[in-house]
Amino acid sequence: MLLNQVVLRGTNTPARFALTSLSMAIGTTMACGFAPTAFADHGSERNLGVVVVTGTNPSSMPTYIPTTTESITGREIEDRINASDSEDALKYFPSLLVRKRYIGDYNHAILSSRASGTGNSARSAVYADGILLSNFLGNGIGGLSFVPRWGLVTPEEIERVDVMYGPFSAAYPGNSVGAVVDYVTRMPSHFEAHGKVSFSSQPFTLYNTKDTYQAWQTSASAGNRSGDWSWFVNFNHTDSHGQPLTFATRLVSTGTAGSAGTVVTGAVLGSNNANAPWYIIGTGTEFSTRQDHAKVKLAYDLSPTLRASYTLGVWQNTSEGRSRSYLQNAAGSPVTSGVITIDGKSFAALTGADFALTNESLTHTMHGVSVKSNTKGVFDWEVAASLYDYGTDLKRQNGAASTLPTALQGGAGTIADGSGTGWQTLALKGIWRPDGIQGAHQVDLGAQQDHYQLRYRTSAIPGNWLSDPAGDLVSNVGGETRLRSFYVQDVWALAPRWKTVLGARYEDWVARGGLTNFSATSSVSHPNRQDSFVSPKAALSFAARDDLVLKASIGRAVRMPTVAELYGATSTTNSQYINDPNLRPERSLTGELSAEKDIPGGLLRATFFSEDTHDALYSQSIVDAAAGNKTISRVQNVGHIATQGAEISYLGTDVLTKGMDVISSVTYADSLIKENAGFVVVPGDTLNKRQPNIARWRATAMASYRWDPQWVTSIGARYSGPQFRTLNNSDANGFAYQGVSKFFVVDLRTRYQIDKHHSFAIGIDNVNNDKYWNFHPYPQRTFTAELKVSL
Repeated sequence: MLLNQVVLRGTNTPARFALTSLSMAIGTTMACGFAPTAFADHGSERNLGVVVVTGTNPSSMPTYIPTTTESITGREIEDRINASDSEDALKYFPSLLVRKRYIGDYNHAILSSRASGTGNSARSAVYADGILLSNFLGNGIGGLSFVPRWGLVTPEEIERVDVMYGPFSAAYPGNSVGAVVDYVTRMPSHFEAHGKVSFSSQPFTLYNTKDTYQAWQTSASAGNRSGDWSWFVNFNHTDSHGQPLTFATRLVSTGTAGSAGTVVTGAVLGSNNANAPWYIIGTGTEFSTRQDHAKVKLAYDLSPTLRASYTLGVWQNTSEGRSRSYLQNAAGSPVTSGVITIDGKSFAALTGADFALTNESLTHTMHGVSVKSNTKGVFDWEVAASLYDYGTDLKRQNGAASTLPTALQGGAGTIADGSGTGWQTLALKGIWRPDGIQGAHQVDLGAQQDHYQLRYRTSAIPGNWLSDPAGDLVSNVGGETRLRSFYVQDVWALAPRWKTVLGARYEDWVARGGLTNFSATSSVSHPNRQDSFVSPKAALSFAARDDLVLKASIGRAVRMPTVAELYGATSTTNSQYINDPNLRPERSLTGELSAEKDIPGGLLRATFFSEDTHDALYSQSIVDAAAGNKTISRVQNVGHIATQGAEISYLGTDVLTKGMDVISSVTYADSLIKENAGFVVVPGDTLNKRQPNIARWRATAMASYRWDPQWVTSIGARYSGPQFRTLNNSDANGFAYQGVSKFFVVDLRTRYQIDKHHSFAIGIDNVNNDKYWNFHPYPQRTFTAELKVSL
């Protein structure tokens, strides 16, 4: 067994690690790309693509992972990143991007990876201590929103974040084709208590909006271990007011000569994402959100090698979405309804769809329970179950006839109720070591069941949309999917310098109870469906030299259609989602070649990857100006998407000078549509076009410098090249509402430990005030400050 260890120094204590790995076995704390201080006094070995680390909270990931992995610790997040939400921990991971639009973004913050864009939430899996946070009830946003439930984890409770790239582990479903993220949260070894208050301010200027948007957050946590019992509680409150996210518009080409209607001023002339001239006439979807998070974790050691644990998480959200007209009449009063005249042309009447108002009330609950053995003998096992429940999920919205300003006091509208929606998971896992922990074989095996249930009913409110109960049915959609899986994965040490990982996953999928109903007398029940697939996985690693490991991985992944894609047609005042009950599963074959080289004071990794996806599941949205600017989304299968690319990451400690740590990455991805029976305008108009929301070039870099034991400063930069949002790449103008633009942003943070119990930090995100887009405008320059007290 090859062990070639050196000592690196980071922000905390020295950490030992070997130089011969390309990936790691996470039961652990370390990363192949972030700071080696993750080891924090725990011994470790990295051997032929595997790391075995003792101590600290284990990840829920399998013992051996046959692919590229990255990690960051909670201490590193606290020192280096302005993290207001848990997804901020992923800012500087190679190839990852979260579409976060404002602090507390609960309905659009989708995770993107190497070959999966920000419209494909079902192609990445997010967990917290092994409990599923990804919302696989649907994909993307569409008529509903299916982002990971980031609000069930707060930055203060994170001990470590582990990321696995690609579908190379048999322990995960086809939704892992992009990446798997696991948040490992704190479990104390002695009494501890923490409190934090933070504030952010964003001066925002766009079109005719010039305002400052702010957010407050407070949190408190405490925990202890006494004998065989340990516990941890965490509370967090967020009060955030985000910038405008949508805009009311009128295409110049739809105007008619004349002066019918109210003559208005204040419209902003610009170009849409296809470079067609239009007027921006007001803002929409400006969210004020108040969120409360509470989590309780309990653990009991039944024996020195057997632990039972339980987690309860509750997330509440009350939000208001508001709109504002830019238009004024001759008297200077706002214009929010009726036919309008701009620059001598008359345009369609303003309605409640142009200036939509929403009120949402959400209470979601998460439960997780597990019993896990850790003998490190011939066999270890785990039984784990989780439940995520939409206890309350109500969205009220004004109707097209309810226009500002009177709509703020009432009028007709709708109420959408998602109560009863949720998912349950059950997993039985085992680790078999036929020759002991140092033997040639180690086998991971398990059985899993994931069950998803969608219940979403929209009703009319003829009186007061703000407070009246539901009236006549507008739509009622629902259904269930169930995925039963069995997997086995063998890590085999072929020789001192060779290791292989061979595995397979069998999946049996059922969709049933599908219902699409658009009136009290019109109801469509969809036939049940069943299918099964086998997904093989393989990896091989070779220690070419003591400081160089080469590795190859290949894996098949089958991503099943979600309940919402099959049955979840919805229609509201300003949006429509069209489902397809006959969608085919998405099948991907992914490969990866990597080399990891130790260099003085650092680690360099180069990875070449490819992905061929057939019947890719895609939801494409268009805005129909003729239908009152309604956003219409349709889900479909795209025949074949081929992606090839390369990723380089570098980790350096004490770079140039003692105390300077550097992490950086560059990703190139060429992702093209090769086959597609569908089209956008004319047959064949999507062929050889770039996959939406995948930039050719992406890069991240961060340098942190510890001036002394108390004071650390970091500067980070993030870049993404030009990209498209539409399948036919017709959206040539990314710097516009509904466009997707390139961006380059620089972030700053400095943190000072005043004494043992007090610290403060200040920072600026987007220092250079880049104004960039992903359909919605991203935040502009934002100032942050926080104060933390620990006992």
